[in-house]
Amino acid sequence: MNKQLTCQDLTLGYDGKTVLGGVTFEVNAGDYLCIVGENGSGKSTLMKTLLRLKTPMSGKISGGEGLKANEIGYLPQQTVVQKDFPASVREVVRSGCLNRRGLRPYYTRAEKQLAEENMQKLGIDKIAKRCYRELSGGQQQRTLLARALCATRKILLLDEPAAGLDPQATADMYALIADLNQSGTSIIMVSHDVAAFLKYATHVLHVGEQKMLFFGTKADYLTSDVGEKYAGGENNAE
Repeated sequence: MNKQLTCQDLTLGYDGKTVLGGVTFEVNAGDYLCIVGENGSGKSTLMKTLLRLKTPMSGKISGGEGLKANEIGYLPQQTVVQKDFPASVREVVRSGCLNRRGLRPYYTRAEKQLAEENMQKLGIDKIAKRCYRELSGGQQQRTLLARALCATRKILLLDEPAAGLDPQATADMYALIADLNQSGTSIIMVSHDVAAFLKYATHVLHVGEQKMLFFGTKADYLTSDVGEKYAGGENNAE
């Protein structure tokens, strides 16, 4: 298997205080990993660490296939400020190329083409000129997902991607993410949506009470003690 990301015995925290410890897992090409756990269990801290926004207190993160920190596309939870962002859909999507643009004051033809392709892929090319703040929640999430795809096609890191969406937009968003995964993009998703991760995940990382409680395949998770307690056991699997 082609390993893309390996985390070995990570300890995470702030100001010398441990938030999460003993975290060991890996992501192979094409995996769909869901990170689950109760509120305050350290999921957000882990996400920031994977994005290299925080340094682990101990342990090691390594990327395979030449993966660089800026090659992980990120779809964060939206804030009120982000929802009111006064830019066009096309401008938001193109901004996903900023890391590779460096100090250049313009986008290359290839970067512009990449943005157009990702807008088409996510069905928002017809609204490319519309202002982001005027879109529905589902359209905004599609726009941010297209932006994340402009950063990388290897790994997408998603933080509650369907939060605040209506049921139809939620179903559409998960279907889009599944299609991207089937096309070869690895997915790492933080989610409280048990039904979603039971349907789509290939692997599960469960954290809680300052430590990693489980990492493995979804099938093994559903027969584990923590999986049966959290997800209701294998009878809920689809």
